Amino acid sequence: MPERESGWPWLRERFVRLRPGHRAGVGPEAVPGAVVQVAVVTDSAAALPADWVREFSADGRLTVVPMPVMVGAEIYGEGEDDIAETIAVALASGKPVKTSRPSPGQFEHAYRAAGGRGFQSVVSIHISGDLSGTADAARLAAERVGIPVEVIDSRTVGMAQGMGVQGAVVAAAEGRNAAEVKAFAQDRLDRTKVYFYVPSLEQLRRGGRIGAAASLWGTMLSIKPILAVDGGRIIPLEKVRSAAKAIARLEEIVAADASARPAGQARLAVHHFGNQAQAEELARRLAAALPACPPAQISALPAVLAAHAGLGVLAVIVGEGSTPDIWEAGAGRAAAEAGD
Repeated sequence: MPERESGWPWLRERFVRLRPGHRAGVGPEAVPGAVVQVAVVTDSAAALPADWVREFSADGRLTVVPMPVMVGAEIYGEGEDDIAETIAVALASGKPVKTSRPSPGQFEHAYRAAGGRGFQSVVSIHISGDLSGTADAARLAAERVGIPVEVIDSRTVGMAQGMGVQGAVVAAAEGRNAAEVKAFAQDRLDRTKVYFYVPSLEQLRRGGRIGAAASLWGTMLSIKPILAVDGGRIIPLEKVRSAAKAIARLEEIVAADASARPAGQARLAVHHFGNQAQAEELARRLAAALPACPPAQISALPAVLAAHAGLGVLAVIVGEGSTPDIWEAGAGRAAAEAGD
């Protein structure tokens, strides 16, 4: 079965009227009368669906800066055809796999390109600063360019970060200014949760993403941990005795979280690495448990995250499908205006 990388139906329907286009003399435009003032930049840790990126990066309104992965002495970038297989083989054989942040120069290039295309400002959304120095590189670049850049440390990873990016693109496409785009994206980010299971904590420990004490969970008495991203850091959530029970418990935690969201607003994404069938089965069970929730988006982890999580990871992101008009009806727009 092929990967389901397309965005959720609710989001794609909304974008029917937000497709890229140009109006001569005034720069990028999405809908009649709505000039897109703000470009959105992110990094490949956002795990955005490939077709979605292609559709909204064509005119520069969205730029995804690849994060490098080092396998032995070789350096790879996200999107290279063989990177997933290369990482999988390296991890299975014990070969060193490391990651790095993009250079400030890569972000500087993206910001200058946005200015050259006629955008008035940039909102730049990045992987948690506790897991990577990417946001710091973006801030360094922002100081070197003339176009105003708002850098957001998402405090999260994967499609949790991606949901904030998608929210920013939605808001920008409707003609919102930078303060509004930033505030809406932050609101979306604040509503996301990341829960995941890994068969082994060793790769996370090697990469410094969890402490040595926490890694003992995965070595003593065959304990299988369920983890979460909280406050930008990876934290142990629960200890389970077997892989089957851990995945079942992951499903229960996700279902409880999604059920507690406002009616009709919960949105799910499932990530995997080397275990697509297992991810699809988890998504089917979640669909049965949450009939009011749209089907989960299923995708492989981006290389930069797979390198740390390792083979067999299952991650579920729970977010909300609020849109700028719904958000605006509450306190969101007032908060954005107060930040101007």
